[in-house]
Amino acid sequence: MVSATNVDAIAVNTIAWLSAPATTIVVPVYQRQYRWDIGGCEQLLGDIRAVGDTDAGHTHFIGSILSTANTAPPTGGEADAADLVLIDGQQRITTLMLLIAALHHTVRQNPDVAGLAELDAELARVLVRENDSTRTKLRPHRAWAEVFEAVVLDRREGDAALRDSRFDDNYAFFRSQIRAEEVPRIWRGLQKLEHVSITLGAHANAQQIFESLNSTGAPLLDHELIHNYVLMGLSHDEQNEIENEYWLPIEQNTGEFIASFWRHYLVMTTGREVAVTGERGVYDAFRQQFPRLEFTTLRAQAAEWREYSAAYSALLDPSREPDPQVARQLAFLGTFGRGMFPLAMRVYFDFARGEVTKEALIEVFEQLQSLQLRRTVVGLGNERLVARLCRAREEGPANLVHAMSRITPSDERVKVGLKFSDLPHTSYVLGRLAGVDPSVLDVEHVVPPSPGDTWSGDGIRLWSDYSDDEQNSHRALAETLGNLALLERPLADRAFDQSFPAKRTLYALSEVPITHEIAGIDAWSTAAIAARTVRLTEIFLRVWARPSVTGIDDDGLTPILDAIQRRGWPRNWEREFEYVEYRGEHWEVYDIKYLFNRIFKRLWADSRTDVVAFSAHRGGPIYEAPAWTGHWDQLDDTHYLYMGWDSKYMLTAVQGVLDEAGLAAEVFVKYSYVGQYMK
Repeated sequence: MVSATNVDAIAVNTIAWLSAPATTIVVPVYQRQYRWDIGGCEQLLGDIRAVGDTDAGHTHFIGSILSTANTAPPTGGEADAADLVLIDGQQRITTLMLLIAALHHTVRQNPDVAGLAELDAELARVLVRENDSTRTKLRPHRAWAEVFEAVVLDRREGDAALRDSRFDDNYAFFRSQIRAEEVPRIWRGLQKLEHVSITLGAHANAQQIFESLNSTGAPLLDHELIHNYVLMGLSHDEQNEIENEYWLPIEQNTGEFIASFWRHYLVMTTGREVAVTGERGVYDAFRQQFPRLEFTTLRAQAAEWREYSAAYSALLDPSREPDPQVARQLAFLGTFGRGMFPLAMRVYFDFARGEVTKEALIEVFEQLQSLQLRRTVVGLGNERLVARLCRAREEGPANLVHAMSRITPSDERVKVGLKFSDLPHTSYVLGRLAGVDPSVLDVEHVVPPSPGDTWSGDGIRLWSDYSDDEQNSHRALAETLGNLALLERPLADRAFDQSFPAKRTLYALSEVPITHEIAGIDAWSTAAIAARTVRLTEIFLRVWARPSVTGIDDDGLTPILDAIQRRGWPRNWEREFEYVEYRGEHWEVYDIKYLFNRIFKRLWADSRTDVVAFSAHRGGPIYEAPAWTGHWDQLDDTHYLYMGWDSKYMLTAVQGVLDEAGLAAEVFVKYSYVGQYMK
């Protein structure tokens, strides 16, 4: 066997590798900046705790670390000849260093806690160079090296203005999560980490190897990651059982929409929106919902997934539902896409189990159609609505009705929308207004969108004789409710581009009631369109009624649990929110940092027990003393609120503490005009 000459790869214990005196690492200048957020740190710490609680034979693999020897160190002390130049693995190694620094500083601040004193030297060997305790073993990109070393070596000043870095954010998170008595447990987990250390020789092509490690094949999709996660760790026989009895039926039920199924299932069960772009949002949400999957309980859980997938299959294909009335409602709901499927899946699932009556199911489905159609008519989007409705339904039918009423536009707004706006979902709307099946009919424009010069509304004046204003008025109303009809296809072919007097004869032959009645109108004009709009609008408001509950959200308010982190702001634009509605109060709060501060201060006064419980469970953000340098806000003589978190953590903390206090349903944010687009 011929050995490789330019690549040396070996499986190693990560902490032993980092602790070795020979391991000193420099990040080259071409590497991207450090960018792990607190969510990634939370996942890593959870994995380390989990493996720390297992027996001695268990380890946790963190991937491969790719480096090369430093053949030409720059002058001025940037790197030494013995340093390894890190090509791949910077993010993981940097995060581990920050975690170990947090452990180290906790140990030094708690020397009297049993078992900690002897860890001081072990932790220091990972962090600092053997021959120079003023330098860290890892030196990041030179633009950030001083900041990193100040954090790891605990040389950071307390000035908040100097703490705007991911190193500070993530270090602060680790400090907040680590109690002195837990240090041995976390250190035990760290010592079980393993990786493959790949060191390149002088003639190896570093870029080609890096690309090979990171770009081999297509990345796994969310549902594929979920599949692997569910089966990994099971015996071969157990894998076959789960695969054949549960997973394959799920795939058969959902087909090409399996990814949507898992996303909608998680929205339904968590009551929170699940991201579909970026870093494996659906898979990460699944792991949060199911942090451990033991085979003893997996069968029951997988059986439930299979049942929900069967319900989902009926949403995708209503013909699978034997009851014609229910199948009709499923088809109606599908007119609006799959946005409401999480809630519809839950209601249909309960119906299939006999826990919800057919009448109750139809009522919810009708309300969902009214909600979506009315919002579309008045120009409002239907995105990011379903999670709040799932939450409301879990609180009871009355809560669901109230939640839908709040975001369903009023009759007055709908009347204006129908009068002047293009009619959405034309066949569906006209078919339900007329009580007919629109699939065998064509949509007819009484005034064509682009009339020919000889078209006439009364048989006397030609289109070419109309003034510009008259023509523009007719064109503006061509796609509105009053100018649209359903017509049998043979009649529609004959009516195409005909003047209104000729069309009247054809409309008289139609069996569609709301089309047949047009034949009784002498001439077609903007006044005739307006009058017909009024008549059909009355029917529209009865078919798609708004729940008779007071209170409506016409201002585009977003429930705090559905608020999302916005991306960075353009220069000179820093106003994320227009305002915040807190339990009926109007707060002039413009960004998440200010909201974080105000919410915690308010709840500290009003619901202190809930805040203490949340902070104890989460490991922050309230502490009995400023345990590390940074931006702190004092709540009282013995409690402090740490303000140095990143915006994503702050938003999550605000959502969590309000949920803990039972107040989340009463807090809304209004995004600024620019904030709507900072997604």
